[in-house]
Amino acid sequence: MKHTQSSAGSTGTVTEPYDGFTAEEREAMKERAKELKATRRSPRGAKADTESEVLAKIAEMPEADRVLAERVHALVRSVAPELTPKLWYGMPAYARNGKVLCHFQSAQKFKTRYATLGFSDQAALDDGAVWPVAYALKELTPAAEERIGALIAKAVAQN
Repeated sequence: MKHTQSSAGSTGTVTEPYDGFTAEEREAMKERAKELKATRRSPRGAKADTESEVLAKIAEMPEADRVLAERVHALVRSVAPELTPKLWYGMPAYARNGKVLCHFQSAQKFKTRYATLGFSDQAALDDGAVWPVAYALKELTPAAEERIGALIAKAVAQN
């Protein structure tokens, strides 16, 4: 049986769901385009106050995500003060030499069950042949904060 999708201008019904970007993904891409545009406009040598942008984005989050993001931000700033806070696809991220090392994704951003702390390939988390690069965050207990602090410390370690 062959499934077809009607064109946007057609009055027919769609028999197959569109398998493209979600509205949330499109919004994240628009945010990233704005971030890149703002970076290009900055005069050379001028350093934007990216931390205030990150804190403003965190303040906009629903309470459950905001509490997690504030604690993650505080942990990153205390464990790895050399990382620069910045927005990345509209999410709080932390970079070294302009390259994102880790980021916080609120559950609300993509309508998921839990927030995540993700690490890029810039993070020195290598552990054998397979290792995780994203961690689900439901709540930050003292033990969870200790684990996150250790992950951030390991991530910034130079190989």
